[in-house]
Amino acid sequence: MDSVFIVKSIMVDKVFTVLDLINLDLKEHNSISLRCIGGRKGLINPIEIPDLNRPMGAIMGFFEDFAYQRIQLFGRGEVAYLRRLENEGQNKTIEEMFSYQMPCCIFTHNLCPHKEFYDIAEKAQCPILQTELGSADFSARIMRILSRIFSPRQIVHGVLVEVYGLGILIQGDSGVGKSETALELIHRGHRLVADDVVEIYALGNTLMGTGANKIIGHHMEIRGPGIINITHLFGVRAIRDRKEIQLVVQLEEWDSDKNYDRLGAEDHTVKLLGINIPSITIPVKPGRNIPIIIETAAMNERLKSMGYNAGKEFNKNILKWIESDSTRSVFFGHDDII
Repeated sequence: MDSVFIVKSIMVDKVFTVLDLINLDLKEHNSISLRCIGGRKGLINPIEIPDLNRPMGAIMGFFEDFAYQRIQLFGRGEVAYLRRLENEGQNKTIEEMFSYQMPCCIFTHNLCPHKEFYDIAEKAQCPILQTELGSADFSARIMRILSRIFSPRQIVHGVLVEVYGLGILIQGDSGVGKSETALELIHRGHRLVADDVVEIYALGNTLMGTGANKIIGHHMEIRGPGIINITHLFGVRAIRDRKEIQLVVQLEEWDSDKNYDRLGAEDHTVKLLGINIPSITIPVKPGRNIPIIIETAAMNERLKSMGYNAGKEFNKNILKWIESDSTRSVFFGHDDII
């Protein structure tokens, strides 16, 4: 069953260029070690398709269905054939290949093309990039990076926290107590991902969340003390950069005229970027310990993911009890006939 509240959002749209790809701040297993070795005038070329193409067919002169819009990846096989063309003095197919508007060419294994290739690429304003990584390793890394960069994105208002390993997006009207609730959760040992403005993006059927602004991402605004730095107050154990969103909690002022779900037998969801995320609504009023309720909701959601639903199990047991009690009443309510 879909949730009734509306998520305020702003769609994110940005042109991604070859220069942006080179300037990505990537470390360790995400590093792609790219450097430009030619065609620098084309660094402003946009990358519009998050995919790679191995252009062996093109350099052999076969241009039918040539995927020129993709990043062109040259490994050992392609470079070996380029050397053969160089030795034979044949550059016609190379010139024809660069007549297509390719975003860039990337050479793996620290390989380099021959001089004529450089000159043709320079004339076509197509960047030539180089990486020390092997073709398979580089392909896996850049595809993972591009899938994230080109994934659908959305900005939502709320607080994203990790509670017992579960990513929880807390939403609600201004002043309902989202940040104060998150602060108490952090004090109880849980972690903050982002406060107030959360950027979400889809990776397949998984919804990830992170701070929309990396500089102020782990700061919180608390009415009274003002802006606080969670990292400095609680240490690095209290923060993380991104987290999968697995539950949406909607905080709202208690309405005595509203019928709230007291059993939890029905599954409620909210749709973000086309993905249904489990959601619950928690009414807020004096005396209710919202952080503990959210902790309980997190543990209950983990049980649901393991196949156990307490509300449905309770309903099932009640029905069994009613049926068995009715059966006994019918059985013992009749006199034995001799």
